Amino acid sequence: MCSKIMYTSPCCRLTGLIGASLKQKLLQNVPRCHHSTRTIIKLYRRDPTNWLTYQHLNFLKRQYVTKNRSGLHQRASPKQVPVVTVLEEAEDTVERKVQRIRTIGPEEEDVTADAKYEVASLDTSTNDAVVLDEQSPHIQEETDLSKEARLDRQWKKIKVELSDLPDVYARLTKIKLTALVVMTTAAGYAMAPVPFDPLIFFVSSLGTGLASCAANSINQYFEVPFDSNMNRTKNRPLVRGQISPLHAVSFAVACGVSGVTLLTLAVNPLTGFLGAFNIFLYTCCYTPLKRLSIANTWVGAVVGAIPPIMGWTAATAALEPGALLLGAFLFSWQFPHFNALSWNLREDYSRGGYRMMSVTHPAMCQRVALRHSVGLVGLCTLAPVLDVTTWTFPIISLPINLYLSFLAFRFYRKGDRSSARKLFFCSLWHLPMLLLLALTCKKPRCERDAPSPDSAALPV
Repeated sequence: MCSKIMYTSPCCRLTGLIGASLKQKLLQNVPRCHHSTRTIIKLYRRDPTNWLTYQHLNFLKRQYVTKNRSGLHQRASPKQVPVVTVLEEAEDTVERKVQRIRTIGPEEEDVTADAKYEVASLDTSTNDAVVLDEQSPHIQEETDLSKEARLDRQWKKIKVELSDLPDVYARLTKIKLTALVVMTTAAGYAMAPVPFDPLIFFVSSLGTGLASCAANSINQYFEVPFDSNMNRTKNRPLVRGQISPLHAVSFAVACGVSGVTLLTLAVNPLTGFLGAFNIFLYTCCYTPLKRLSIANTWVGAVVGAIPPIMGWTAATAALEPGALLLGAFLFSWQFPHFNALSWNLREDYSRGGYRMMSVTHPAMCQRVALRHSVGLVGLCTLAPVLDVTTWTFPIISLPINLYLSFLAFRFYRKGDRSSARKLFFCSLWHLPMLLLLALTCKKPRCERDAPSPDSAALPV
């Protein structure tokens, strides 16, 4: 088959074939160089595998190759012989001697030495021995600045001064979250249809803040092993060991007992019961549920809805529909707020082992945030129906509620970090604005107490 192809190929290919074959045969068989062209063609027809064609040259990409009975050989630059350096052994008979450096203790000075190799003896049969000069080790003195930097990198016990305790307590109690709780409690007290009492207002706010501090401290005590795996919580005081667990628990018990006692004795028993119940709900229900079920988000929303109810009950000593409406405001607001926050912290929550909607049910996380954002519009409409505000409130609160719903809809459609971040930051100013608008549209107490026209016409 191969010979048939070669005879039917063009003359240029035949000429090149003959030239290449002739060169090879002349090199191998110099005495028989008088062979004619017909003899060379006969040799090719007899054993065509020993010859080189242009197809081979094209396949080998301009590599100089020769093929004979022994196989294919490539002409390339020979591999250079590695040069023996001072770190390599010239022969197996070369002996090396390394100077041993003593172990450096943590409190000793950092002494560095360059190990030098010395050839002790060489075999007499070799002439490629390498001789190295022995040099004395170089000793470097450590400066005070470098020593301080080295000691800072070492593990050491963290000592907390008395002046640092306020900052530690602030991070232990999540001071920003506690401030939000106190603000909603104050809003609930201000919305109650009773005369304003500054003393009761201050005591109720203080007691609610102490209860919140206790709940947050116990929450951090329970979550130390999991907070250490999260970037957002790895610098908390208990994780870093700035205070002991006993110290944290003692502080939490002191805050919880004093807060609940203050609410019960100085305000009213109903408010004290709500404070104690909220501590129990946050520490014993919400905290363990975070690792078990996504229902923890709804339980946490109930925890956040209780402070404004406590403010209302602190003023009226009664659980009325207006208090439940304010709690519903906080309950619905927390879903777009927390779902948007947890969306960008999914990796952290996953490392910590927390079962959040954003981790296990991302589509539900987006739907729930949109649903409760739209629900705030309906809740604002209920406020004048329950005689909490005037009818102006649903109208002037509609723009901010629609804007929150619009961002929640974008978060529902896109589900990216940018939309979640915008929804979260919008929720930060939406709640204070909503409560402020409700306070400005609060129905006057005289209108609440005024009898209706039908009842005034009836005879006494």
